[in-house]
Amino acid sequence: MTSFDPRVTPARPDLAARFLEGQVESACFVDAEVREVVDAQAPLRRLPTPDAALDTEALMGERVNVYEITEEGWAWGQLDSDGYVGWLPANALSAPGPAPTHRVKSLRTFIFPGPSIKLPPIAAPSLGARVSVVRVQDRFAVTGSGGYMPARHLATLDDLETDFVAVAERFLGVPYLWGGKTSLGLDCSGLVQVALQACGIACPRDSDMQMQMLGRSIIQTDSLRLQRGDLLFWHGHVAIVRDPSTLIHANAFSMAVAIEPITEVRERIRSVDGELIDIRRFDNRPGYR
Repeated sequence: MTSFDPRVTPARPDLAARFLEGQVESACFVDAEVREVVDAQAPLRRLPTPDAALDTEALMGERVNVYEITEEGWAWGQLDSDGYVGWLPANALSAPGPAPTHRVKSLRTFIFPGPSIKLPPIAAPSLGARVSVVRVQDRFAVTGSGGYMPARHLATLDDLETDFVAVAERFLGVPYLWGGKTSLGLDCSGLVQVALQACGIACPRDSDMQMQMLGRSIIQTDSLRLQRGDLLFWHGHVAIVRDPSTLIHANAFSMAVAIEPITEVRERIRSVDGELIDIRRFDNRPGYR
């Protein structure tokens, strides 16, 4: 049998996705049931327990291919956006509603139960969350589920950001959270993923996947001068170049998203994880240089 990355392969010894039949070994193969994330964000964990490691988060409006729902209230499935597989709280999901029309463009916003900012919010989705807007009423965008959101915090799905570095800079000071990808907390690869997705660029979840799939390697280039938007990779870490002398990254040293001199970061990481292992550059993309 072919070897697959378990992070993005919906297969276990006892259960696997139907489309993998004949490619992996499993006792049972099932078809997916599509669900949609209805909470502001839903944790995706390695095991179906609330104290299991947080691998990533799914944002409001994201579709999930679900292969099992347990009696204890956990759903095992695969995220549509980046293919990550794991366990989510089943009560954070529902049958798909109308297709999303807008995305949250502010760092975080609120959904109110009526057309007043004085009402207690019912949810607080983060940048990148998706909603279906049925009409605009005064300053509010009214969602298909009857929520009211500040219209200026939303953009249509085709109204994309053009500078993913500037998107990352909005998260400056946000706490570091392993597996996180919202303004409440995020990790190094989560910051890269959220920023790129805001520009409409598909991005895998983990730094090793990003190093393999994003841009082209320039680490061996003679007379290399770093440019805005270059990605610097170490074992288990990724950072974004802002200019030839500084970078921005979510990091456990600062326990936050921070802007730092590149030379200082390289020296600090060298003593723990070694030298840079790759530098990736995007070509012919607006706003990256």
